[in-house]
Amino acid sequence: MPSAKKVDQLKYYGTGRRKTSVAKVWLVPGEGKILVNKQDISSYFGRKVLEVLVQQPFEQTGTAGKYDVIASVHGGGMSGQAGAVRHGIARALLNVDTEFRIPLKRAGFLTRDPRVKERRKYGLKKARKAPQFSKR
Repeated sequence: MPSAKKVDQLKYYGTGRRKTSVAKVWLVPGEGKILVNKQDISSYFGRKVLEVLVQQPFEQTGTAGKYDVIASVHGGGMSGQAGAVRHGIARALLNVDTEFRIPLKRAGFLTRDPRVKERRKYGLKKARKAPQFSKR
């Protein structure tokens, strides 16, 4: 007699990065709920702009409301974390269907944004700001 095992649901994984933020994103077939660090997206990010940013890959591929998102994100600030979650969702959608590559790539969601804060150099106040110059 075979033992009764709980059948795992399909889970699609994607890692997203932006500035110093890293997001681990799982897509599970569902009704479109988004959880970021075990909180609802609206309570975690607080700004509607960031919520819209996170949902862009679904709108681009026409899969809005078909998958629940479970994201674990750390590092950076709110904007960087939202960008990392968006990047992770886009990568996870590639695991769902490879046909999504063209619209996601065209929208720029698969490209890792390389812009990060420039390091401070010695002799300067910030990365490029020099101390005030006085001739006399």
